[in-house]
Amino acid sequence: MSDRNADTSVPIHPLIAARWSPRALDPAGVVTDEQLRAVLEAARWAPSNGNTQPARYLVGRRGDETYARLSDLLSARNQGWAHAAGALILVCAVTVNEKGRIPMAEYGTGLAAGNLALQAVAEGLVAHQMGGFDKEGTKLVFSLPADVEPQTVIALGTLGDPALLDEERRAKELAPRRRLALDEIAFTGEWGNPVF
Repeated sequence: MSDRNADTSVPIHPLIAARWSPRALDPAGVVTDEQLRAVLEAARWAPSNGNTQPARYLVGRRGDETYARLSDLLSARNQGWAHAAGALILVCAVTVNEKGRIPMAEYGTGLAAGNLALQAVAEGLVAHQMGGFDKEGTKLVFSLPADVEPQTVIALGTLGDPALLDEERRAKELAPRRRLALDEIAFTGEWGNPVF
């Protein structure tokens, strides 16, 4: 379980190779203030269209009210394992600024979440991003402004033992990591003509 590094055609940066989305989180694991600050700083320095910086975060730490409210908004499947996270982070995209509609706000917010996930690896943490949550409920529970769109909830924590999971999730946790091959995703000249 310790080596879950990506199987790549050429070497990639170790942080990228080591990043994955486990569900087995240590329920006693702690996300320190310094670690939390580091992942949010990494997110803050992500690129965005015209430096619009659309990403915003609502952070809950295990045991606090924000965490409990975020947990309640997760789908039942995600509640089944995410309760062990040291922190839950709602990632939102601000879609409008003083100049009008922010171009590619979701894209910029996704880049920020990617930075956050990679910094988590550097901090010895894991980050699992979830789309399974009540987006409309989130808007109400946290009084989000009309121009703020919830994108994902990130479970941030320390890696736990897969034995903590039910049988179905444990099997997924231990299965080999898979991605589409480069010749299926990177083209040149025309669509479908592999670059490599």
